[in-house]
Amino acid sequence: MGKLTSGLYNRLVIAIPYTWLLLFFLAPFFIVFRISLSTTAIAMPPYEPVFSLADGWAGLWSKIGELSFDNYSYLTEDSLYFNAYVSSVVIAGISTFLTLLIAYPIAYGMAQAPRTIRPTLVMLVILPFWTSFLIRVYSWIAILKPEGLFNQLLLSLHIIDSPLIILNTNTAVYIGIVYSYLPFMVLPLYSTLEKMDGTLIEAAQDLGCTPIKAFWRVTFPLSIPGVVAGCMLVFIPAVGEFVIPDLLGGSQTLMIGKTLWNEFNANRDWPVSSAVATILLMILVIPIVFFQNAQAKAEERGK
Repeated sequence: MGKLTSGLYNRLVIAIPYTWLLLFFLAPFFIVFRISLSTTAIAMPPYEPVFSLADGWAGLWSKIGELSFDNYSYLTEDSLYFNAYVSSVVIAGISTFLTLLIAYPIAYGMAQAPRTIRPTLVMLVILPFWTSFLIRVYSWIAILKPEGLFNQLLLSLHIIDSPLIILNTNTAVYIGIVYSYLPFMVLPLYSTLEKMDGTLIEAAQDLGCTPIKAFWRVTFPLSIPGVVAGCMLVFIPAVGEFVIPDLLGGSQTLMIGKTLWNEFNANRDWPVSSAVATILLMILVIPIVFFQNAQAKAEERGK
């Protein structure tokens, strides 16, 4: 009886995440992919589906030959989409790197702090999540605009003679992404650094390593899993970010999130928009697959 209960429990534990994946990832992806194979129409919704689940398997099989990938080929004809993809990846990559540079010292300091105050430090890191994301992004408009707090501070300190133009530039987008996603980088790093054995650093220093050399030879290699996890948590949502580039970026800021929103709402071209979203998902799946393969290889080497 105990073995039966244990077996049912193990199956339930496995079934829950797979059910969640099916309902909230695979099913929406299938819907978007189906729309991407449709044609635009003046209707509500504004597309003509190529096939419908109501037709059953027989109707679906009969229409497989009619499936068209014209919307995907259209993306290769207009340089706007390619430039948007490239720009999104570049902005997300630079933002992720800047976030890592800022988050690592914070996480390292938290891991080296006395254990009694570490929970308080973790709470301070997640404290911004208690405020609406939209409000936090809007607050940066008041800070970065020409007559905002940042320029007023620099002017009062006589560091600059005229206000800096930061708002509506890529610099403002970098600031917004780094600020918004900083906790996603700090927490995985802190989790990894906190578990590190401090005697390894002492042993390295006893063998003649300077503190800096010991950091690069011991601490940083051991924290790589946290670095990779944090970079993934920042890079993936940053690629498809819409709110930050729309509010803080200018008209020259080209990201796929803004392009996707324009296609859906302004142009009302749902099939092309769905094709853009499908390609974006494929771009994001690639680093996830590499990350999982790297983790699996690391676990095998550990064994």
